[in-house]
Amino acid sequence: MPSKTLTFVFAAERGTPIPLTEHRCKAAVPVAGKYRVIDFTLANCLHSGLRQVLVLSQYKSHSLHKHLRDGWSLFNAELGEFITAVPPQMRYDSGWYRNAMDALRQNRYLIERSSADTLLLLDGGLVYRMDYAELIEFHRQQGAGISCALRQAGPGSAAGGVSVEVDASDRITAIGAPAEEAAPYASTMGVVLIDKGLLLEQVEALAAGTEADMDSGVDLATQLLSPFLEGRVLASSAPMAYRFGGERGRVSQDRYWSDLGSTDAYFRANMDLLKAESPLDLYQADWNILTYQGQYPPARTVPGPTSGNEGIFVNSMLAAGSVIRGGGVSHSVLYPRVQVEDGAIVDEAILFEGVQVGANARVRRCICDKDVVIPAGACIGEDRRADAERFEVSAEGIVVIRKGQPF
Repeated sequence: MPSKTLTFVFAAERGTPIPLTEHRCKAAVPVAGKYRVIDFTLANCLHSGLRQVLVLSQYKSHSLHKHLRDGWSLFNAELGEFITAVPPQMRYDSGWYRNAMDALRQNRYLIERSSADTLLLLDGGLVYRMDYAELIEFHRQQGAGISCALRQAGPGSAAGGVSVEVDASDRITAIGAPAEEAAPYASTMGVVLIDKGLLLEQVEALAAGTEADMDSGVDLATQLLSPFLEGRVLASSAPMAYRFGGERGRVSQDRYWSDLGSTDAYFRANMDLLKAESPLDLYQADWNILTYQGQYPPARTVPGPTSGNEGIFVNSMLAAGSVIRGGGVSHSVLYPRVQVEDGAIVDEAILFEGVQVGANARVRRCICDKDVVIPAGACIGEDRRADAERFEVSAEGIVVIRKGQPF
């Protein structure tokens, strides 16, 4: 069944957190010590047997395209398999993708020439694990025209969330903003399955019906479902709800989902991985998350050249090519080729690839983008007022040092 499904991964938006998407789209933002955000969606496709994947790209897409080339050139074109980036082709006009429905309209020719009978539409800027093959099975069992995966959300995730009402037969009846009460609710999660014929029949009406939402960041499911639920376009049956995190599927049910919707949400998502029992299972042997990994030497700790103190790290992630020379790292996530020099202290920090922390520097509650160089003796994350004069500081006090930002 997955072989009859064409997958679209939407990775065209800048997205959030804003400081980390200055030079890359959200789908290409590093996460969890070695991955990019899109790796989770693509790994779900791979393990679900989906081998025909089109990645719709647009905003500062070079980093994303390079990552797809280096890390995901593993499908066999001779067998009809592919992961292909599709920037705007401008077949209808000279415009960019204005939202998800417009992107589908602009790529109608790719849908028409596909032998698939269903289309899986995925937001490439989210972190979760899911067996899409079970969603496809559910869709066929229900005889549905549209099926939308729903997650259980709570009051802590209400900001910007979408609440979905579902009847006893799993039919979606309404979609809107969450109620203010502190109660769980069903919410969209960037996963929609639709019959190819239905989409082709209605794609022009869907694109026209979302003109008011152009460039507004309205989520994928809302753009697709609202016109059907409001009667602006017609389908033979109501959209169906597939419950994420149930017993179906081969993925271990950690029920984790994150949209990394802010600097603080991004920071918390990475720090959560350091818990004794991480909410996101990265270690399921038959559901590994693939990515590109450079051919770097092993990470290591060595004594400091001046102090002679051993380099140490405590409850941290340490990627290949990183070296701690007499410094100390605790409760932190270090990406490849990070250098921590003699006497430096790194605590509750996220250091992207190539970051260098000078001797005797102190870095706390900080995110450093790629190739940032922190001078010897510098102090970050201890004086909020001083940090705010030089860098961006989040609502929860997380300091963000952007790529190329001078001290």
